[in-house]
Amino acid sequence: MRLKYLLDTNVVSEPALERPSGKVLEKLKEESQSCAIAAPVWHELRYGVLRLPRGKRRTALEAYLSEVVQGSFPILPYDEVAAAWHAGERARLEKLGKTATFVDGQIAAIAFVNGLQVVTDNTKDFRRFKGVGVTSWR
Repeated sequence: MRLKYLLDTNVVSEPALERPSGKVLEKLKEESQSCAIAAPVWHELRYGVLRLPRGKRRTALEAYLSEVVQGSFPILPYDEVAAAWHAGERARLEKLGKTATFVDGQIAAIAFVNGLQVVTDNTKDFRRFKGVGVTSWR
């Protein structure tokens, strides 16, 4: 199956929540073979876990990341092509008086250059990027 979706951090984190959304879990199950994550999302996930104190929760999340996330989804790089697209979008948005977080721009750039749709709970944060499809599975 070919890749269609680039998952944002909040979507990848959903199964690890105390009360995850059944709808999101079902879509992850249905679409897992057509999903990837961006290197900046992998960074956010790892960083979040490493900030936790050692204990059961951190151990469980480390296992989830290594066994489920890393084993299920290709991690796409923020490369030269993505960086160039991102720079153009930052400049365009700045001229319009709009700003986006740097990491959202990186994720959008990876989605754009790979022809993928971003799946996120924060659709408004990604809709400002030209040519990037955005959806929520909620």
